[in-house]
Amino acid sequence: MAFVVSSGELATTGAGVTPGWAPPALRAAPWEYAEIWRRQPQVRTVIGFLSRNIASIGIHTFRRLSDTDRERLQDHPFAQILASPMARLTQYRFIERLVADIALYDDAYGIKVTVGDRRCILPVPPTLIHPTGGNWLAPDHYQTPGGRQFGPDEVVHIHGYTPGNLVSGSSPIDSLRDLLLEAREAAKNRAAMWKSGARTTGVLVRPAEAPDWTPTDKRRFREMWRGFTDGGGAEGGTPILEDGMEYKAVGFNPEQAQYIESRKLTREEVSAAYYIPPPLIGILDHATYSNIKEQHAHLYQDTLGPWLVMLEQEFVAQILPDLPGDNTGVYCEFNIQSKMRGSFEEQAAAASTATGGPWMTRNEMRGRNNLPAVPGGDELIVPLNVTEGGLASPRDTAPKQRPQTRTKSSRPAGLDTAAAERDALSVALVRWTERKARTLLTAAGAKADTPIPDLLALWADGREDRLAQLTALLADHGYRLAQIGAWDVLDDWNPEADGWSADVLLAWVLAAAEHHAEQHDQAATDAIGAVQSAGGDQWREGLQSATAGWVTAAAVRATTASTELRSFGGHDAAGASNLTRKIWRTGGTNPRASHKALNGEQVDLDDVFGNGLRWPGDGSGETKELVNCKCSLDYAKEG
Repeated sequence: MAFVVSSGELATTGAGVTPGWAPPALRAAPWEYAEIWRRQPQVRTVIGFLSRNIASIGIHTFRRLSDTDRERLQDHPFAQILASPMARLTQYRFIERLVADIALYDDAYGIKVTVGDRRCILPVPPTLIHPTGGNWLAPDHYQTPGGRQFGPDEVVHIHGYTPGNLVSGSSPIDSLRDLLLEAREAAKNRAAMWKSGARTTGVLVRPAEAPDWTPTDKRRFREMWRGFTDGGGAEGGTPILEDGMEYKAVGFNPEQAQYIESRKLTREEVSAAYYIPPPLIGILDHATYSNIKEQHAHLYQDTLGPWLVMLEQEFVAQILPDLPGDNTGVYCEFNIQSKMRGSFEEQAAAASTATGGPWMTRNEMRGRNNLPAVPGGDELIVPLNVTEGGLASPRDTAPKQRPQTRTKSSRPAGLDTAAAERDALSVALVRWTERKARTLLTAAGAKADTPIPDLLALWADGREDRLAQLTALLADHGYRLAQIGAWDVLDDWNPEADGWSADVLLAWVLAAAEHHAEQHDQAATDAIGAVQSAGGDQWREGLQSATAGWVTAAAVRATTASTELRSFGGHDAAGASNLTRKIWRTGGTNPRASHKALNGEQVDLDDVFGNGLRWPGDGSGETKELVNCKCSLDYAKEG
């Protein structure tokens, strides 16, 4: 006998069967998952990446007519309910919530409701509904906090895998809880350190031969010391110790704690739990962006592909059977083709080859460009060299071109020298910084006799616009600097630029621009925050001094960013040119000692130098190794 006979009740095969021999899994409560999502930026980034990308694809409904033919359905109830699951709920928001719930809880719920004559799906947060009763095969019903019970056929329940039953999923967050808790405690430790005036925990040691303190002396010193901690007014300053006292740090300092590395590791672990390659969520340590097209295909095939298949099948299994009409052969499919299409030139060439002739009328093309139709523009213009049943493509009769010697490529005419472009970035960034500083001073009333306003609130207003402007400015100059660095290498090693294109630099340059924009804006925030904390009647002078320092820092930022962007461009071109070695060349009139010691050091192209950097200005390195660096790289081939 091939199948178990269940007397028509499949659920009875699980009656009385419980996993009592196994220890119950200690899962987080539903509200704990939500709190983790709110407080852990790495979790929010990864889940947001999944939900937003899947929701943006769009889903269509079809009827299968034969193995080679299908029909697009737009008026079918299945298509309508997927297009608008509820009044004022778009398909994007519906899919986004489902995917986010599954990613966070490994469970997503929707209640099937009828509003008038319209069938709808009401998404329900997993914190407000849960399966109750039944057995490991199926629940008896679904319970809501208000006491309402819904039968299994009234609820759309999409869940993942859990070892113990077929009723619910097991969230990836459960396997990440210890790691996320560690990251949370590290963040709390870091916040406590900054609240204490950026001082690590330590003790004061007073020599045994020091004179005795009176109660008044002890109280005076204690009050003085408190002034350099949270709320004392002198945070970050330097206290004066008495009687030969020494301060000895206890615990890790920020460098030993490796805060940046630990945050990056947390994001990598979270992305691995959701099977997302790190470069897709902004971890660019080992990315060159020479294979952008391959990564794009990988995203929609291997990363998001399993999600799309799962959702398509769940919709058909749980929603379609309850809809009226003829549902024979009806199914849904995400429109992934729209994301996988090539450039317009590639699509046009493929369409022309596939159809054997022109495939658009003049009016169709004018409509795409928002131009009015013209008389006679609805007819296909077929060239005389294309005949039905004859040539497969208009290009078939094109005269064969004689083999030509490829002309030597060269640096684009619009590119200046590295020094000139660095100076141009410095001027532009300083001017932009000066304008924003003046705007803040005006808003704060720094020239009027007014009490100190909430400076941080004034600065926070318009932050998104500032960052957008700053990113655009840095990306514009950065793209040219990266190309300059690339052509410095190509001119010597690969003049025809074989295997290299400037387009591969764009994504990395934009990421670097966003990084520098965040850092530059944060520098202003820190300086303004210090003025706000100090308060007093001299706040106007303090604010003017802080903004002046920020303007000065803009020139340093320009030099640092220029070195990084130029170095990256050269490194990318070296990889495309099959170079295998890189040599550090120390630059500038007064280089730091660590860079001076590196002069002439040679390593493999994919290795790091003795200071931990891949190239001068490498943003993944320590800040002390990057600021105002003017070093460069040379390259070589082994053998």
